This record gives sequence, structure tokens and C-alpha cells, in this order.
Amino acid sequence: MTAPHGQVPLAETSPNGRHPAGSRAGPPGAGPEPPAPEHGDLAESAVHLAGGAEAALGPGPFAGFGLRQAAGVLRIAGRQAVREPQALLRGASGAGRELLRVALGKSEVAPDKGDKRFADPAWRENPVYRAVMQTYLYLGSGVDGVVDNLGIEGVNAERARFALTLVREALAPTNFLLGNPAALKRSIDTGGGSIRSGIANWTGDLRHNRGMPSMVDRRPFRLGENLAATPGAVIHRTQVFELIQYTPQGATVYQRPMLVVPPQVNKYYALDLAPGRSMVEYLLKQGIQVFCISWRNPTGAQRDWNFDTYAQATIEAIDAAREVTGSPDVNVMGGCLGGMTVAIVQAHLAALDDHRIHSATMTVTLLDCESDGRMFLFATPQSLALAKKASRRSGVIDGWQMAQVFAWLRPNDLVWNYWVNNYLLGKDPPAFDILAWNGDTTRLSSAFHHQVLDLAAGNQLARPGTMTVLGTPIDISRIACDTYVVAGRTDHITPWHTCYRTSQLVSGRSQFVLCSSGHIQTVVADPKHPRLGYYLNPETPPEAEQWMAGAQRHEGSWWEHWAGWLADRSGEQVAVPQSVGSPRFPAKEPAPGTYVHQ
Repeated sequence: MTAPHGQVPLAETSPNGRHPAGSRAGPPGAGPEPPAPEHGDLAESAVHLAGGAEAALGPGPFAGFGLRQAAGVLRIAGRQAVREPQALLRGASGAGRELLRVALGKSEVAPDKGDKRFADPAWRENPVYRAVMQTYLYLGSGVDGVVDNLGIEGVNAERARFALTLVREALAPTNFLLGNPAALKRSIDTGGGSIRSGIANWTGDLRHNRGMPSMVDRRPFRLGENLAATPGAVIHRTQVFELIQYTPQGATVYQRPMLVVPPQVNKYYALDLAPGRSMVEYLLKQGIQVFCISWRNPTGAQRDWNFDTYAQATIEAIDAAREVTGSPDVNVMGGCLGGMTVAIVQAHLAALDDHRIHSATMTVTLLDCESDGRMFLFATPQSLALAKKASRRSGVIDGWQMAQVFAWLRPNDLVWNYWVNNYLLGKDPPAFDILAWNGDTTRLSSAFHHQVLDLAAGNQLARPGTMTVLGTPIDISRIACDTYVVAGRTDHITPWHTCYRTSQLVSGRSQFVLCSSGHIQTVVADPKHPRLGYYLNPETPPEAEQWMAGAQRHEGSWWEHWAGWLADRSGEQVAVPQSVGSPRFPAKEPAPGTYVHQ
């Protein structure tokens, strides 16, 4: 396997015989900003054209790359086109023939089956709208050809494709009032009321949502009432976290508890959404004793919090759960950055020959960061240094910045969909629990943010001994307990092929599960949800595609399979405790506690 052009090649093997990835861009230094390159890396040139660190706060505080940098990429591609105009003329004759067929109403160009933008009947029945749609779809489908004809190669080609895709999606006719027949009909039906409502929504978002269209109406939701409402109590609080123990919901419980370690980039209650959709509630009904960390939302005063801080807090939570339940060890679960934290804690404890963790579940988690996803597509030493500079100034990366990262990775679903709904149709955004959680953002301390950048750029968790936490060189291959790894087939943040590599990095037995959904829906997979499915294969061959070739699809939620896997690793069933907590860790106030409100 070779790295994309402009990236460091992969190492041949790791000490445990597996295949880790190499460095994405080399660990960024803390020295002065590098000068703008005259030639070579497209991302670094784009950062320079966009204006440096002050422009690095668009969709990419993790990688120092924003919308203005995307514009810089387009400017570079435009200069290339001016120098080589013949590149754009290749295939022009074929395009001319197809556009003539469009004009004559004979074209067969049609939207993909899942493209909801063109669902209105007018796109099929009105010849003008049909021609506009077909012209847009045909020209938009030529993005790959344009990049190829310009002679851009390797990772620079992927960067150019991404920038051009942002432009293509922005120029969809459905994003404009006159180009959206559904919006025009609604404006007539409402006597212009939808236009007035759309303007009001737009001005509200300019004032309160930094110009991004709101994804959710949060007004119907109340923490502790219809979100994060599973009964329990805070039994331990530090400056870093609160530990919640949930009230058992059966006649007996398994002796060994489950500790949930949520990601630091979100609040914990994605796992405790509305009653009936809560993973915590589901586990309690299976007899699992559940404890959950709720991280404090850092401010500039906590700028020095780092992986040491979060790893030590996780160990403290493990010990509290052990003391309360009388169990010598625990099962742990972590998702996304929480999964990284779990893996780091496991490797640290394993190096000390400490067996406080009996099994681990990691959902949508990248330990090997050599990914084909877009999250670090523009990661270069220069762009990462600029991202560090931005967070160092305030001491934190704000949650809204991170939310914009994820939105612009899927612009049709997470930006333009709401643009049309809120502004052109004049409707309120939907009131949906998972979107309410997604909009309840958190901050990252600058020290932790810098470490995450270094971890990803240097692919440190896939390179034993590169990262040190709590004084211990981290070697993921030391993890010898059973591991349950979950990924989403359509996940755009943590691609499933990359998540699969976790099964090759750890030395214990692994069960890999591939869900049919995306990043968030993979975790929030309540069994009542229609059309869910997941893939299982008891083996973990070296490559993800080999695993997929031998996998079988199962209908329903992976929670059901996971509950059985957990039950086999949760010890004997014992009587339900009379109350949550213990004399050392007494119940303080009801769940969801206080930190979740910050």
C-alpha cells in the first residue's frame, strides 16, 4: 500500500506484525509559520492565498482549512486552466452533443435515485425545469474530468475535487428561489408568507447562528425531561467530569459494570436521547449496570487540559464504578474521540500490567488516521500550524467551528438542505432529538486540540511509542482484552475501512460490526428504527474488503448483537442494588447533572 502523492508512505509492518499507517503530513512544529510555497502542495498554496491563520476558521479547525482556502484551491485551478486552456476543451465536443440533446428534450440525464432535490414533479413535467436540471447534472458530473484534464495528481487532485464539489453543490438550481419550483409554489400558496418567513429565518441565523442555516428547532427539548431523561444520579464530580450512575431497570443486574466514555467534542447524551431511543435505557433493560462520564465544557481557563487530563479522569471514573459495584474490573465503551481516549487508557494500563478493563467497545473511532475521508484532506504542516495558532490565541476551539467542519463535509445534507427548507420554503427547521443534541456544541481546550492534530498528522496511535500519555509510551498492540469495533458504511467522518484497522492494531480478539448508516446514526440505532441493518463476520482478515466479502447482513439494530456480546463479558447476575452510589460516592443530584448544561 502506498500513500497518496504528497504524503509519507506507510510503514511495512508494526511490532505486532500488523500494518499501521504512516504520517499524514509529519508532526507540525511549534516554530514560526513556514513561508508560502511557490510550487507544490496545493493546500499550502491555498492557505497562503486565503490569508493565513485568520482565514483558517472555516470548515476545518482540526486541519486549519476553511471556505476561503477552498476558494484558494479554485484560484490555483483557474490559473492552471488559463495556462492550459486546451485542457478544458478536451471533451467539449461530447458536452456540446449532450447539451444539444438537453435542448431538444431528448437527453436521458436523470438525478440519482436518492437525490431528493429534484423530487418535485415540475422537474420531470416542465420542459424548462427539466432542461435546467439536466444541464446542471451533466455539467456537474464533469468535476473529475476537469481535475484530470488539468493534470492535478494525487492528494492535490482530491483537494481540487472537494473544492469543485463545494461549488457544484452551491450552484444547484434548487438553492435559488426561481430555480426551485416547490419554493415558488409555496410562495404563491402562502401569499408571499413563506418568503417573509424565510427572510426572518435568514436574519435570525445571521444574528444567532453565524450565518449558517439552523438544522434544528430546539424549543421542544428539555434536558432531563425529553432528552437525557433516563433516571440516575451524579455520584462523583471533579473539575473535569461528572460521573453518572443510572438506576437499574430490572430484577437483577450483571456484576461487571459498563463505563461510557463520550467524545470530548460533543455532550454525552447522544447515548441517552428521547425515551425509547436511548442506548443507556436499552442497556439497563438488558441488565447492564451503566455509568457514564459527562465532561465539563472547557473555557480558556482550562486551556492546558490534554490527553493526560482526560486519561486520568477516565481511570478515576473506572475506579469509582469498581468501588460502587464491587467489581474488580469494568467494560468500557467510547465513541469517536472517546474511543481514542479508551484505547489510550487501555494501552497505558496494559503497559503497567493493570487489568482494570475487561473488554472495550469502540464506535466510529479512528485509531489509524491514514484515512481516505475528507476530515484531514487539507492537513499539511503549514495548515496545522495555523490551526494551532488560532486555538492558542483564545485557549479553546469553539463548538460552532467544529460543527461547521462536519456540515461542510456533507454540504447537500447538512447545509443546502436546510437553506432550502428554512429560507426558500420559509419553514422552521425540524424538531428532532439527534439534531438537538448535535446543535448543543462543546469546546476543546487548545492543548487537547493541538494533541489531536499531532495525533492525526503523525498517525501516532498506529506507530507504537510515538505518543506518550501519563508518562507511558502508547502501544495499541498491548491491548489484549476483547474488543467490539463498530463502524458506519456511509460514515463521512470516520470511514469504515479505516475503522476496521483497529481490529488489526490490537492484539486481543476483535468483533467488527459494520452498520448500514452514517456517523451519528450508527450509534443511535434504536431497534425500533426501520430499515436498519448491520454486517457481521466472525473473522478479522488483514483487509477490510476481505472482511466484507465474508460478512452477512442482518436486519435490525447492532445493539441487539452487542447486548449479547456484552452479557457474555459482564459476569454473574446479582440482585439489584437498593440505591445508586455508595458511602464513598453518594448520589448528589439527579441525572443529567450540571456539566451538561454548560
